[in-house]
Amino acid sequence: MLFQRCEGEIPKNICKTKTVHQEIENASEADLWLLNSCTVKNPAEDHFRNSIKKAQEENKKIVLAGCVPQAQPRQDYLKGLSIIGVQQIDRVVEVVEETIKGHSVRLLSQKKDNGKRLGGARLDLPKIRRNPLIEIISINTGCLNACTYCKTKHARGNLASYPVDELVDRAKQSFQEGVCEIWLTSEDTGAYGRDIGTSLPALLWKLVEVIPEGAMLRLGMTNPPYILEHLEEMAKILNHPRVYAFLHIPVQSASDTVLMEMKREYCVADFKRVVDFLKDKVPGITIATDIICGFPGETDQDFQETVKLVEEYKFPSLFINQFYPRPGTPAAKMEQVPAQVKKQRTKDLSQVFHSYNPYDHKIGERQKVLVTEESFDSKFYVAHNRFYEQVLVPKNPTFMGKMVEVNVYESGKHFMKGQPVSDAKVYAPSISKPLAKGEISGLTEFFGHKARGILAPRPEIEPTPSVLEGEVLTTGLPGKSHEMFFTWLCTLTKRHHRVGLGRHFPFLCILCP
Repeated sequence: MLFQRCEGEIPKNICKTKTVHQEIENASEADLWLLNSCTVKNPAEDHFRNSIKKAQEENKKIVLAGCVPQAQPRQDYLKGLSIIGVQQIDRVVEVVEETIKGHSVRLLSQKKDNGKRLGGARLDLPKIRRNPLIEIISINTGCLNACTYCKTKHARGNLASYPVDELVDRAKQSFQEGVCEIWLTSEDTGAYGRDIGTSLPALLWKLVEVIPEGAMLRLGMTNPPYILEHLEEMAKILNHPRVYAFLHIPVQSASDTVLMEMKREYCVADFKRVVDFLKDKVPGITIATDIICGFPGETDQDFQETVKLVEEYKFPSLFINQFYPRPGTPAAKMEQVPAQVKKQRTKDLSQVFHSYNPYDHKIGERQKVLVTEESFDSKFYVAHNRFYEQVLVPKNPTFMGKMVEVNVYESGKHFMKGQPVSDAKVYAPSISKPLAKGEISGLTEFFGHKARGILAPRPEIEPTPSVLEGEVLTTGLPGKSHEMFFTWLCTLTKRHHRVGLGRHFPFLCILCP
């Protein structure tokens, strides 16, 4: 989940500090493994279990984190293991220290202020961005729904929004550090502010005031019920030149019967109303959606209604998920659709999705695109146009982090290819030079002083300049968006840890000399 990726950028902070770490390629050499987890799907939890088993076989100290242990800390396979809760990531050093001493520590409580539940980790914690050009900001944690299939609610709880001023301050700091693109994320961005007397549009209008020219903002997933209340304002915001005309609105099913069993709190007509309104008021907008195939009780007719919806709207971005019953959820107790039927429906819907190409009609267009990263095959740079559609451009180093005008000459299912026009101007955002890859964001002078005072250099530990390059923290977890999320691993402690990042396992490894 993108939300986990946001948390995943926090941990890479002080571990990068030259005085306290060195990279370790072989995880077997580590004394302690920190294992993150995701509870959305069964395969993710299965991988988590396998990682724990491997750590135990190698007699490693173990600290667990993420939604799986938070939601079900009494599982037999978690007995005797240290756990850091999703709201306690700023205390990970305490847990690591005690675990190294041989103690089992569990910090699972929710943080409160005068009895009111607070959100997740502080927004001012140092972090290392996976991409120095992109800042991912969680605007709220938890949600207001009670979907019968969702296990994440068990771990994340009810809605807790960050104050507007804190979010704006984080955005300002990001731009000062050279970020040219901000992603706002949460389990449901549309619900933002309902617990603190504000709203998503109010936050967005404040944020666009601080976005410099040449930089862009992308809004994350929102469910239909809450966005319905703000359609007019949302259309205005999505038409703003510094906001991508893009919105991710999960429908999950086009059958009202299935939606009722899911307790999604909307009907298909509500979803269509949102999509149709935005398509009318925001010409060219990209609507992404999610669909679950084989939810308990889903009939062939229910499934065909979903197929018709996809055929009607031809969503350019569609996330198709085969239903997995998550233990402890109401849906797990319902009568299940046979596994083979679920597989076939997933396959059939995927074929429908791949039967159309959403970008063919854009060949020949001249588009302005923002270049932010290198393609997976390293052959192109990846850029996005006004509608957050992916455009591949030639690898010219002067383009990175800049707005470039291109002529679209080719299209595929998920991308276009653009050639920079000869008379095009390269637009540089009016922001600072980006941080170097792996450099710490939010490391204030005070914090840096404290870190240097507590963690004095050790001459026998040579700094490794290449640490945290590439996909170090994502290897091994299902999907590219599941990253480790730990923070403060090497700060505020007098023990000098050497931190290694296992490239073949989804965890950080710590060596204690």
